[in-house]
Amino acid sequence: MAETGSKVMPQMQVTGTLPEGATSEADASSKVREMFTQIAPRYDLLNHVLSLELDRLWRARVTRRLRPMLERADAVVLDLCCGTGDLALSLARGGKARVVGADFAHPMLVRAREKTAQQSAGDGKRLIPFLEADALGLPFGDGSFDLVTAAFGFRNLANYESGLREIYRVLKPGGTIAILEFTEPPDNFLGNIYRWYFSNVLPRIGGMLSGDPAAYKYLPKSVSRFLRPGALSGLMAAVGYTSVEFETYTFATICLHLGKK
Repeated sequence: MAETGSKVMPQMQVTGTLPEGATSEADASSKVREMFTQIAPRYDLLNHVLSLELDRLWRARVTRRLRPMLERADAVVLDLCCGTGDLALSLARGGKARVVGADFAHPMLVRAREKTAQQSAGDGKRLIPFLEADALGLPFGDGSFDLVTAAFGFRNLANYESGLREIYRVLKPGGTIAILEFTEPPDNFLGNIYRWYFSNVLPRIGGMLSGDPAAYKYLPKSVSRFLRPGALSGLMAAVGYTSVEFETYTFATICLHLGKK
């Protein structure tokens, strides 16, 4: 189920994620890195279990949506906040483009490298390089990438506007940004069921399986305070992106944001 939209809201003042106890952007970033370092060993299992395997479907849909870019042999793609590499691997399988992954949680990258080594051995494709890097200060030159993606990681940035500006910097002119994120669903029956699951069931299961209850209490809170689709579109437009649009999936609980440099 998908809905599309291109409504752009006026620019609004935003900051970024705010884990419990964080007192500054640097502190927020540090707490997020520590949180994902802790849950890295069981991150994949929890993603699949808690999403009822829908996370695979969402990444596959994004790959199909971006296929015209991925089929270009000369295209270079950066998967930002790549975690254990699921989207990067999906993008690499989706075409001939060269894919690079980046994340600032080292244990996530260890798992991502293991996955790409296994895939390379299985299909003979080249390894995906995974680099340890902060999304707010990327170690790439201006205009390095044709496409920059981020799946379920952008909302964890300590400053959303700074993140968008850094992505804009490393994109080539005409390049595409694609952000896949959770979003608050409409206030209706299905939306209320989702909120109940997300706020009550998911933190309990996630905390129990991961051994880190705080991380899975943070998840619903980070989604509820994240920018709604129209507001993020407005911020993207204010930063300078054009052709800004979004489309929602799975009863408007997931949103893909797109824009051009």
